[in-house]
This record gives sequence, structure tokens and C-alpha cells, in this order.
Amino acid sequence: MSDPNRRPPPFHYPSYTSSSSEYPGHEAAFSEWALPQYSQPPFAPPVNYEMVASFAENPAGASPIFPGERSLNSKVAIPRSANPSNWTSSGRVSRACENCREQKAKCSGHRPTCQRCQDAGITCSYGDRKREKMAKQLSDLTAQVRNCTVLLEDILPQVDSHSAHRIDQLLIDIQRKRDFSNDQVSSRKPSISLSTVRGSDTAVAPDPDPADPTSSLGALDYINEDFNRDEKIQAMGFVGEHSEIAWLYRLRRMLERSSSVTPSPKENFDRPSVSSVNFFLDDSDIPVIDNVDPFQRPSQILADQLVDSYFSIVHPFFPIIGKVIFLRQYKSFYSIPFVRPGKRWLAILNLIFAISAKYCHQIQFSNQDTPDDAILYFSRAWKLSMSDMALLYHPNLQQVQVEGLTSFYLLSVGQVNRSWRICGTSIRSAVIMGLNLRNESSMVAHTSKETRYRVWWSINMLDILLSVMTGRPHHCSSDFCTTPLPVPFPEEEFSEENVVPVIADNEARSVFMEALSTKISTKSSGETATQEILRYPAMNQNKQYEQVVFNAVESVTPNISLYFLYVVDIGLIMRESIDTLYAPGAARKSWREIEIAISALNGKADAWLSRLPTAFHFTQGHQNFERQRSCLAFRFYSAKILITQPCLSRLTRKAPGVEIPGNFCNTMAILCVDHAGQMLDLLPDSPELSWIYRVSPWWCVLHYLMQATAVLLTELLLLTKTGASKHREVLEKIAKTARWLAAMSTKDSSFQRAHLVCRDLLTQNIPESDAGTYAEDDPY
Repeated sequence: MSDPNRRPPPFHYPSYTSSSSEYPGHEAAFSEWALPQYSQPPFAPPVNYEMVASFAENPAGASPIFPGERSLNSKVAIPRSANPSNWTSSGRVSRACENCREQKAKCSGHRPTCQRCQDAGITCSYGDRKREKMAKQLSDLTAQVRNCTVLLEDILPQVDSHSAHRIDQLLIDIQRKRDFSNDQVSSRKPSISLSTVRGSDTAVAPDPDPADPTSSLGALDYINEDFNRDEKIQAMGFVGEHSEIAWLYRLRRMLERSSSVTPSPKENFDRPSVSSVNFFLDDSDIPVIDNVDPFQRPSQILADQLVDSYFSIVHPFFPIIGKVIFLRQYKSFYSIPFVRPGKRWLAILNLIFAISAKYCHQIQFSNQDTPDDAILYFSRAWKLSMSDMALLYHPNLQQVQVEGLTSFYLLSVGQVNRSWRICGTSIRSAVIMGLNLRNESSMVAHTSKETRYRVWWSINMLDILLSVMTGRPHHCSSDFCTTPLPVPFPEEEFSEENVVPVIADNEARSVFMEALSTKISTKSSGETATQEILRYPAMNQNKQYEQVVFNAVESVTPNISLYFLYVVDIGLIMRESIDTLYAPGAARKSWREIEIAISALNGKADAWLSRLPTAFHFTQGHQNFERQRSCLAFRFYSAKILITQPCLSRLTRKAPGVEIPGNFCNTMAILCVDHAGQMLDLLPDSPELSWIYRVSPWWCVLHYLMQATAVLLTELLLLTKTGASKHREVLEKIAKTARWLAAMSTKDSSFQRAHLVCRDLLTQNIPESDAGTYAEDDPY
């Protein structure tokens, strides 16, 4: 009987010898080469399976010999052992039991009991391997680190600033090590998706589900919409995550998903696009008069009225025009009959007329103005500078101003998409002119340099505003900008002796701006201006600027130029917020990193508010700066909403893999809702149309109203409980917004669209007990 544990020897093929050359006629050439004897040919001969089967039954266990062939590996039969064992081993086992390992004896490896332990009648056990022990210890340590991290995050808001900084640094180090470990693991695994789940530190995001409301414009590094779908959505264009339109659309989709069954693929395809909640007028045409005479001008009385209105209402917020030199040119244009200015200057003049005519018509400032006057002036400007071959001309400073004013006019008439495009053109023209860099040329007068700096910051602040409204990136990176901040002196004072040294010398300018910031931030400490300036570090290193800077700082008083400096300052915080929290790269950050960024940005916004001069305080400032105070308040609350909105959005998302928000996230979400309410508190309780055009930034006030309303609607419909005091408070503020939107609908159709969007969201989702509160303020 054959031994079942013995394995047959390998099968031996017969030797193969070639008897003829493969190349007839060339035998002589290869006759000297010895042909090798192969034990295995390239192609195996036919196998006799019966012969192989008979080999397994060979009682001697010898190798079979084919007929006519001599075996090269003949073996001698080995007799059986006299004391056969009741088990055999085919070699080393992969793992020995604990007893055999301690006795250094050969283990059979059988489970659950090896042969040796079974014969000895003892318990056989296989302990954890070394790797398994290490893996278990690593898992325990990882869990401990995770628990400690959660604990530190919970106590972070309750500790002092020094301890909070140390905890922040520790959490950042932990996160960096975790990210590095994840990168090492992911580099050895195939990539599933290019984006990671926002809010999950390690998980990889699956492909977005078109039916998932949290993925509809809710991610930063992909889109879930066809923006070439139809003319309406083409007119609106892409809307990014930091736009209130995206917030409203996501809210609508989430409410639809929570109140209906799972939609079919056809329903997903036919679902309303993001343009369904767009309240701007991008889908309407801009009437341009083709046969207009671009060289006609209004009467001097009407022209003076329009120019005065522009420089008193718009120029303080958008100083893209050098006021002093322009007014001098304007007077010459009307006083000297034969003056023939260039087309671009005439385009600037007509755009000023158009913006001012739009404002005057809204407040019925003059009976001589008609709704078509703004269109008439804009048509002249367009024909002079933007149509036909004009865009192919090389830009100059006036062309930058023309494009910037065109963008501002389009914004004022609700054409946000077109305004964003033209603003980008203006910035590119400005970059061609080098306005994005500090000018140290001796060939340019210092007053001209300062005017150019203001041109740059004017179009940049407009660009940041449009970036927030559309959810798109701004057109120029801060890495490519070294333009100094505008000095806080009126244009009429640029030639005064205490101002010239500051704007003519870049080093003195830098020291002055830092000293000014130090003075304002420490004003409440009771120090004198001299003490403040002398303790400024840069002053100790630049003694030659001490008297110059001291005189300049002492001469600064609240004025529209100082106001514009604070507009630029809060605008830069908003730009940093967009880059940090809403750029596609933010989708690859952990939520902890996002929280740290939100905390830092929120601190910068609060520091800006603490530096605000008393004359510009929102509620207790000087009456002469009522419009400036209102505009600064709207911008500040808009920046705070922009910074804290990711936390509010996170609370509304119930997607798998998103961790439970911590105390910081909840606190920032509450702040977001509070700031939205405070923004609406800036408006009088009863709608007053004259207030909009007399006090507020009328060209973009709808954006601010809807930004706050989108936050409050999210809080009302997704987070608060019906009947709670917070629910009632939020509903009353939304009702106030409805009153204002309804009242403004008589003047502007974009307000009417916004009112309809809010009404549809509310009437379809609030309970009947709350419907009465809103219906009282709804005239439709």
C-alpha cells in the first residue's frame, strides 16, 4: 500500500534531439556548432495519462520508465520505518502553538489541538502573533489620542488665550501627523476620487449623487449642474458655494428631499436648476440704443446736477476717478465750446451720467430725468469705448476707468454676471498698466501715483463684492499685488506739506500706515499720540521719519478717504475668507483646519471693528457719516456671515461620514444667525424707500438682504423647533425682510424676484401656525 503522505516525483520528459537543420542549404555553416541535448523540449510531447495514473499505484514508489528510454534519475526504494508515527509533517508549519514553541519542539500545526499536545493531553493554544499584538496596541493608542483630541476641542473655548494657543498648536501637530500618515497610505492605494469628504479627516468622498441635496453646489471642488443647460442658466452662469444663491438652492433641494420619496433618474434630470432661485436680472437683455449720437451732451444744468450727485453719493465708495482733475476737465468741456476730448474721456463722462441718472430716477430727484436717460447715457458710453473695435485697442488708465465704471453700472441695474465679467476685464487692463504693483518711478507725480492706487483698490473692492455675490474667485491673487493701501487724506489735501512727504516716500508711507493703525488700536488706553508713535518699533529704526509721521498722524481726521481705507481693510479680510474657506483646495482640508481658519478670520474681523474710529461706529457714530457708517456695517456683517457660514452649513448636513459638530461649530453657527439678524436690524422696522437711497449702499443692498435672509431661512426651516422662542424670533425677522422686498418691488424687479423666492420657500415648508405671521406682511 502506498504512503498517502508521499508526493510523486516530477514528471520527466524524454530527451529531445534535432536531427536536421531548420535552414536547408546552410548545414555547413552550422556544422561546427554542437547541438545541445534538451531534457525538456519547447513543446511537450503527448502525455499518456494512463501511464501517469499507473505511476500512482506503483507499489515500489519508483519513477516510471517509458519504453525505449533510460531514466536519468533512477531512485532506490527506501524501506518503511519500523516505528511509524501516527502523523506526518510535510515541512515547516506557518505557526506553532505556545507549548511547542516553549519546548522548541516541532509542532504539527493542527487546529484546534496540535498532535503533540493531543498526545500529551494538555491544552493547546495559539497566541497572537507579534504583528497582531502591535496592531492591537496601535488601535488602543489611536483611540486614546482620538478621545483626548475630542476632549481638548471641547475645553478649548473655556480656557484662557495662552492655553488656547498651546492647545491649538498641539491639535495642529496631531492633524499634520495624521494627514502625513494618510498620505502614506493613500500613496499605496488606488485613488477612488479626487475630492475628500469635507468634515472627514481621512475618508475619500464617493462620486456625488445628483439626487443628494448636500452635494448640489455643496462641494467646493466639483459642480453638479450643467451651466450650458438652457439660456436662463447660461445667463446666470456658475454660482459658487459662498454665494447666497447657492445657499438658497441647497436649502430648497434639502427641503424637497426631506418631504418626498426618492426621485427617479428622470426626475433628477428634470429638477429645477440653480437659476430657479436666482433673483438678479441676468436673463434680461440690456437695452442699448444703436443709432445714438455719442457726441451729444445734456444741458449744463442737468449735467451739473448729475455730476454733483455722482461725487456725493457714489464716489466716496468707489473713488475710481480722480475728482480734482476730472472736475477741472469737466468745467473746461462745458465752458470752452471748441474743446474736443478723447472718446474714452467722453465715455467716462457718460457713465457718470448713467449711474447718477439711475440713482436720481429711483428717488425721483428730478422731473427732467426719465427711465430712458440712464440707458441713453450708457448707450453713448458703450458706443464710444466698448463696442466694435474698441476692445481691441491697447488699454490705458482711462480704459481701466471706463471698464470699472461699466461694471459698477451693470451691478446697479441687476446685471451681476455681466458686471463680474467686465470687472475682470478692468482688472486685467489694470495689470497691463502695472497698477497692481508699487510705483517708484520718478517720472510719475506723487498725486498721480495716489490716484492710480485708488483706481486699483476701487476695482478690487468691486471685484471682491461681485465674487461674494456670484460665488466665484476674484480676478487677481494677492501674491501678485504690492499696491500700497490708500492714504486716509482727501484728494484736495494731496499737495499739503504734511501729506506730500508721506505719499512721496514709500518708506515714510509704510511707517505712517503702521503708526496710524497703532494709534487707533490703542486710543482707548489713554496714551498720547507721541507715546503711541514713539513706542512703535519701526519708528525707533527710522528716526528721520519721526516728525513727518507724527505730523501726518495728528492731521488725520474722519473723512471719506479714511472711510475708504477701512473699506479696503475689511475687503481684504473677505478675500482671505474666500481663499481659505471656499476655494477648491479647502475641500482637501480637515474640519479641524477649517475651524482654526474660521477662528483666525473671525478674530481679524473683530480686530477690524475694534480699530474703527468713533465717527464710523455703526449706531453711535457721527451723523455726517450716516451713509458711510451704514455701508461699513453691511460690509462687516457680510464678512462675519461669510466666515461663519461653513459651520451653519455643517450643522444642516446629515451625510454619512460627517462627524458630529463640536462646541466650536455650534458657537460659530449661532454667531452666523445672530449676525444675519443684526444686519437686518440696520433697516428701519417699517419700509422706507428713501432710506435705501439716502443711507444704504443702494447698488448692492439686495445682496446684503438676501445673504442675511438665506441664513435665517436655513435656521428657521432646518434647525429650530416650531414653537420655540428662537423660531419665533427668526420668523419675525424674515417677515421684516418680506415687507422690505415687497415695498422695493415697485422700484426694482430684482426685489420682486427675491420676494417670490423667499415666499415659495416659506409657504411650502412652514406650518400653518406660522403662516399667519408671514402672511400679514405678504402683499401678494
